[in-house]
Amino acid sequence: MPAKALTVLGIETSCDETAAAIVRGFPPGPGEILSNVMFSQIAAHQPYGGVVPEIAARAHVELLDGIISQALSEAGLTLGDVDAVAATAGPGLIGGVMVGLVSGKALALASGKPLVGVNHLEAHALSARLAQGVAFPFLLLLISGGHCQLMAAEGVGCYRLYGATIDDAVGEAFDKTAKLLGLPYPGGPQIEAAARSGNPKRYPLPRPMIGREGADFSFSGLKTAIRLIAKEETLTGQAVADLAASFQAAVVDVMVDRVASAMREFRTEFGGVNQELTLVAAGGVAANRAIRQGLEGLAGREGYRLSVPPPALCTDNGAMVAWAGVERLAVGFTTPLDAAPRARWPLQGLEDSVHLLSGLGTPPLEPATESRTSQSPLK
Repeated sequence: MPAKALTVLGIETSCDETAAAIVRGFPPGPGEILSNVMFSQIAAHQPYGGVVPEIAARAHVELLDGIISQALSEAGLTLGDVDAVAATAGPGLIGGVMVGLVSGKALALASGKPLVGVNHLEAHALSARLAQGVAFPFLLLLISGGHCQLMAAEGVGCYRLYGATIDDAVGEAFDKTAKLLGLPYPGGPQIEAAARSGNPKRYPLPRPMIGREGADFSFSGLKTAIRLIAKEETLTGQAVADLAASFQAAVVDVMVDRVASAMREFRTEFGGVNQELTLVAAGGVAANRAIRQGLEGLAGREGYRLSVPPPALCTDNGAMVAWAGVERLAVGFTTPLDAAPRARWPLQGLEDSVHLLSGLGTPPLEPATESRTSQSPLK
């Protein structure tokens, strides 16, 4: 492993944020963010109530070159000054992933720098190390528009699943609930804002999976309950705020119960005498204050340290991709220029797929998926 800090350019285009960043550091962190440039496409997708993949991909093509140039300029560096180029190789909307990965390949080829293909989910998982230098192993709660998982993070590329959603991701539930309440896209921040003036006890919503064995999640029933209420009542003003608050409270209760179950399993496996137990919450939904407060209380009761990246590092961004590139480069993983983008790429089994990306072969090109917040009808 090299002794010096590594400087990596990171490119993120997996959904509707076009982002690039320069990060310098060395595992376990924290790292130094030299620049972090992001353009959100929210305005372009708002009329449709979700991300339209074709619109997102075209915007990435138009914006990415300028954003990369801005990231280098703000960092005061040239491409020749970085040690590697990291780009999200999946999972995500396949058109967007292709734009970022092809751009990363071109920059790596032109500069003679190594390419590091990054798993978008691992970039979220490692963002706590970028921000706070969290040591392995840690319990990971990954919550976003398309993902809801509890895992043991044992090392770079090494993740073991405790539980996951059996239907909808929590971020999708926020977005679809907001749509049912007549709130604009993106739904997560809108629900959180409306809930501040609402009564969380007005609507007795279900708490799916609470008390069950294991650490799986379910949110489709909660979303259906919201739809039934929206059909029966005219939701305006205070009713919207109360239903938003009731929904958010139900989500927090589910999160706390499911994470508590995973905490017990993680403690059994990793709770040695001198082992500090850490819960990392990552992904866009981890920016929700009510969820953070619920997890803080749980962590205090269970003897865990809670680590949540700053809100700007919870949502999709280039810095987390650059840091994942630092982590992978530090252990010798680089990616061949013929590596294919991946629409689906789970964290479990990532170590084996990384070997594929590192020259022993390339994973197949997979069909696009509309998971996360892509436009789809209400379920």
